[in-house]
Amino acid sequence: MITFPNAKINLGLNIVNRRPDGYHDLETVFYPINLTDVLEIVPGTGDDATLTCYGRTVDCPVEKNLVMKAYRLMQRVYGVPAVDMHLYKHIPDGAGLGGGSSDAAHVMTMLNEMFALGVDRATLAAHAATLGADCAFFIYNTPMMATGIGDVLTPADVNLDGKYLLLAKPDVSVPTREAYARVTPEPSQVSPAQVVSWPLQQWDGVLKNDFEPSVFAAHPELWAMKMTMLESGAQYACMSGSGSSIVGIYDSVTLAEAARDKFADCFTHVCAL
Repeated sequence: MITFPNAKINLGLNIVNRRPDGYHDLETVFYPINLTDVLEIVPGTGDDATLTCYGRTVDCPVEKNLVMKAYRLMQRVYGVPAVDMHLYKHIPDGAGLGGGSSDAAHVMTMLNEMFALGVDRATLAAHAATLGADCAFFIYNTPMMATGIGDVLTPADVNLDGKYLLLAKPDVSVPTREAYARVTPEPSQVSPAQVVSWPLQQWDGVLKNDFEPSVFAAHPELWAMKMTMLESGAQYACMSGSGSSIVGIYDSVTLAEAARDKFADCFTHVCAL
């Protein structure tokens, strides 16, 4: 069985509180996009599961990879048999795109289907949330308002039909821990879910990412990329998550493709929304 785990972008991101457990409460809208990895799972040829990775380098031991962690969870809870997993990585890491979380969630969904486990999506999402704060989102994979640490999800009313996304990721990574260490939590004035229900041209200046001021101060090239997108016709541009990808939303694929040429030294992706 083959599937294509997709990335997500964040539309707005408010850091509203630091919790006693050291995590942060946030508000954001997760929006799925069609930038994907490739994941194949087949019946195991040995006594234990295997994971083979291709494409972009995944710099962690196999047992610490979220794909293997997702398999181990399903093995422990539902007794799934050994499988061989092949993962082709295309989604950049350290980019605020949720690639690893998506891979893990898709493993769980695939195993549920392969072995006819009959586990409902809410239960799968609860399991996925134990692997990472945004893993649960990819079980549903539709626009969602996320609160809590990113694991409390409600459908978001956002319509970007007919719009096009330009994503650019330079050779810069922003460690999540570093990003959180530099941000000062404060209650939000307006919920991202409320703003994304407005017409797109009203988002700029209201739909904000609280990570941007400190990350842009440390990496001014990211601020310059955002400005370039706005100057090239994007109706809205922002950093996704804690970085380091910058995304712009355009009225036409022609505008998005033309702007793409300005980021020749970056990983780029243009897609319909």
